[in-house]
Amino acid sequence: MPAEQRIEVLPDLESLSQRALEITVEQMELALAARGRFNIVLAGGSTPKSLYERLSQEALPWSAFHVFWGDERYVPPDHPDSNEGMARQAWLDHIPIPAAQIYPMPTFLPDPHQAAAQYHQELLVYFQSLDKPTPDFDLVLLGMGPDGHTASLFPHTPALNVTDQFVTVGEKEGQPRLTLTVPVINQARCVLFLVAGANKQAALGQVLTKTGDPQAYPARLIQPDETLIWLLDQEAGLGWSDE
Repeated sequence: MPAEQRIEVLPDLESLSQRALEITVEQMELALAARGRFNIVLAGGSTPKSLYERLSQEALPWSAFHVFWGDERYVPPDHPDSNEGMARQAWLDHIPIPAAQIYPMPTFLPDPHQAAAQYHQELLVYFQSLDKPTPDFDLVLLGMGPDGHTASLFPHTPALNVTDQFVTVGEKEGQPRLTLTVPVINQARCVLFLVAGANKQAALGQVLTKTGDPQAYPARLIQPDETLIWLLDQEAGLGWSDE
């Protein structure tokens, strides 16, 4: 179980995004004070976009940021469904972050399994350069789908059980996706879930309850050793009870 777990319910997506900005800056400050750089993993989907737009307006030490992705649809970055493309348009293209410190998932390769292996190797080399044998990101941003999936870790799929790789291939309706594996996400210093919308209520009830099936609701598998924070908007949070 995490050393610290918090669940905060905010009135709407705007206030959720503002709170997410505050937490991101807090985690950045902790990382810079301790290690002089900030390793952040981005989420896709509509909910984080508002956070990225807010970040684009901030004057932060961008040269200390190293930006990774938690998952990616297997499409080019200029495709409307690309997580990389969304983050660049909303945030990264508007700030002076060195291009070499942005690490997108390699969806240009013909085989997604080859791409997963390449991103695994990229993470290995990066963290070994910091004298770390495995990734220990400062902040991992995650969303959650109405089915309880997070990143591209979908219910009852083989990706949930991969423990010997940093990156694997997830699948949704026969479409391959790249995703960080559960152990890598759980090694992060802080994992921050951003969850909005009434269609998340039922899954949240299953994910946040004391007992449940993580194969059916994969977000339950995310149990970092250090800090786990859930930010819910009011509509999503109606499905949560700590009883």
